[in-house]
Amino acid sequence: MVDRSRMFGALERWIALRYLGARRQEGFISVIAGFSFLGIALGVATLIISLSVFNGFQRDLLARVLGFQGHVVAMGQYGPFQASDALLDGVRTVPGVVSVMPSLDAQGLLSTRDFAGGVLVKALRPADMAARPAFADALVEGTLADGDGIAIGKRMADTGRIKLGDRVTILSPQVDAAGGPPRSRAFTVTGIVALGVSEFDNTLVLMDLATAQEFFQLDENVTAVEVNFTDPSLAPSGAGEVAKRLPGSLYVRDWQQVNGAFFGFIETQRNVVSLILGMIVVVAAFNIISGMIMMVQDKGREIAILRTMGAGRGTILRIFLMSGASIGIAGTAAGLVLGLTLSGHMEQLRQLVKAATGIDPFNSDIYFLSSLPSFTDPWQVAQVAVASVALSLLATLYPSWRAARLDPVEALRYE
Repeated sequence: MVDRSRMFGALERWIALRYLGARRQEGFISVIAGFSFLGIALGVATLIISLSVFNGFQRDLLARVLGFQGHVVAMGQYGPFQASDALLDGVRTVPGVVSVMPSLDAQGLLSTRDFAGGVLVKALRPADMAARPAFADALVEGTLADGDGIAIGKRMADTGRIKLGDRVTILSPQVDAAGGPPRSRAFTVTGIVALGVSEFDNTLVLMDLATAQEFFQLDENVTAVEVNFTDPSLAPSGAGEVAKRLPGSLYVRDWQQVNGAFFGFIETQRNVVSLILGMIVVVAAFNIISGMIMMVQDKGREIAILRTMGAGRGTILRIFLMSGASIGIAGTAAGLVLGLTLSGHMEQLRQLVKAATGIDPFNSDIYFLSSLPSFTDPWQVAQVAVASVALSLLATLYPSWRAARLDPVEALRYE
């Protein structure tokens, strides 16, 4: 026995696709369908690309910032403090903690024969510095700071034409303890690091903790204790446990409290841009509505003939639903392919645009990072695809319902 419902389903699909291939006198309908297809494809692709860039920017910047300052930072309420071994060992007992590092952060002025500029001095013990991937992996020349040797940011080295082995002078903003002028000291550049964040690469000076304590006259005191967890997401809950193991004169903040406003701003920008770009898909969906209404008007005679041959209203409804949905599904699929392809090669596209126009669309001095990052979240891609197909289906409902309600007698009479 032949499965008539399956044959009839195939017939519906054949008629729906045939209606999309309009004849010469119906060419305007095909133009509208084509623009609807392009609108959905470009909207989906642009939305995926923008989300990938925002995700990559947030992810890379977060990783580099956390690598620089730690997941949880304890600082003294009244300035520098002494971080004894007993204090550090107590913090190490917090579940999830992988490292506890005393650090010293200070500002200074670095000068050479051809360069002078403000710097941010970051001082750690040599073993701690080598054990932190953010610094060890960023080393491009020489060795990290040890003794009287310092490591400087790559952009600073390029700007000041500073090379390995050069002697540079660092001036402390603090007045000498004896009441004399601010202290200055010559250091040897033993390493150059590129952290990938323009702010750090322009101003960073890595220094041995003991050398920094002597230079800034802090005795054995430090400005912070930096705590790293196995996962940054453990920091907000772990910060309370860290605080319990520290004196009351220290205050503890996790990375979300330190950088929450900045990363919240990035999240807000991503949501606003996604909403604006999502309107492209909505506009394309309205094009589907107009195109389908015109198709219903144009196909009135064919609809009436199908009705007189026994086709029910459900059949007509499904035919036009398939016609409109096929535009949305095909446009979404094309947009997914285009968006996923381009989002994986954003840095190459940036270099291509820069070479062709001479304009850098991603200026590292403005956007902090030295390269254009991209990270595609499969869940976000699925949400974009589902939303695009759903909008396309909604756009076809009214024209399809209107086609199904068409009276065959009235349609044939005016033909």
